Amino acid sequence: MLAFLTRTRTKGRMDITDILSYLWLILGTLVIAIPIGWALLSSFKPPAEINSFPPTLLPYAAETVTVEGQDAPLPAYLMGEGEQARVVGLVRRIGLKATVIDPAQPDTRLSVPAEALRKQTEIAPQWSNYTEPLESFAFATYLRNSVFVTAVATVLTLLLNSMAAFALSKYRFRGSTTIFVLILSTLMLPLSVIMVPAFMVIVGLNLADNLWGVILSTVATPTGVFLLRQYMLTIPDDLIEAARVDAASEFRIYWKIILPLSAPALAVLAIFSVIWRWNDFLWPLIVLSSPKNYTLQLGLNAFQGQFTVEWHYILAMTVVALLPVTIIFLFLQKYITEGVANSGVK
Repeated sequence: MLAFLTRTRTKGRMDITDILSYLWLILGTLVIAIPIGWALLSSFKPPAEINSFPPTLLPYAAETVTVEGQDAPLPAYLMGEGEQARVVGLVRRIGLKATVIDPAQPDTRLSVPAEALRKQTEIAPQWSNYTEPLESFAFATYLRNSVFVTAVATVLTLLLNSMAAFALSKYRFRGSTTIFVLILSTLMLPLSVIMVPAFMVIVGLNLADNLWGVILSTVATPTGVFLLRQYMLTIPDDLIEAARVDAASEFRIYWKIILPLSAPALAVLAIFSVIWRWNDFLWPLIVLSSPKNYTLQLGLNAFQGQFTVEWHYILAMTVVALLPVTIIFLFLQKYITEGVANSGVK
């Protein structure tokens, strides 16, 4: 691993090109990793700590002190300097003045300048940020719906796009190039252009507010057809002719020969499909109206109210939403370079 990470263009020495390449890679890694790391650490913070300034990196939480006569523990603050310093409980703060109670004298309330108090904190991950949404909200339902939509849509995407790519790459018929160009031209049409017609089709098929309405409208992708067609062009036609001589049907050729040989490209398309479906927000928002059918991305939106945003829950559930995509990427990443590279070679 170390030898791989320290490779250079010229064996035995490092030139300016290697230095610039490593600096660029390190910069790119930091740009991607820092926001993810910040979101992960902030998902364990209490709400007050997330909104505090200056922000902190680790999940600190305010220490509390129990005061006789108070219904709940009070936030702990340090008042005074040196040997005169003592821990007090904050009752309230109004402007520049704060009202505190000394646990040793619970019957006496002191009014002191707020700047004379120093907040006492400790590293305390808030695991409730993860458990409470799963217990109080229907996030298990949202997660199940997202898994169902992503899994079924990915399987159908691989099947339909591979069939189209097989026909366009291995069959010679009039208009094949025109069909391929028309398929690619749909890449220039954003969702906002076809949103209303697509929704009218979904309503006409009685699939509104149905997970199948989200799935079936997204399984045919021009990117998938292009990626698989370009890869299948690299498969020798002699294999197909030999199979036909052995009386293999066209579907058997597709299933037994083309699909296994196209595994790298299929893995790349599977990764893309999982990312597309899992992170999709706008189209499920249009099609689905019942909370019981919401996907995970729509469920996250439930924590954003008109006046308040529960960032601690949003960050925690965002981390949960990242895990499946990350795991799938780690298992299939070895196919990405091979699939993308070979898809552009005829």
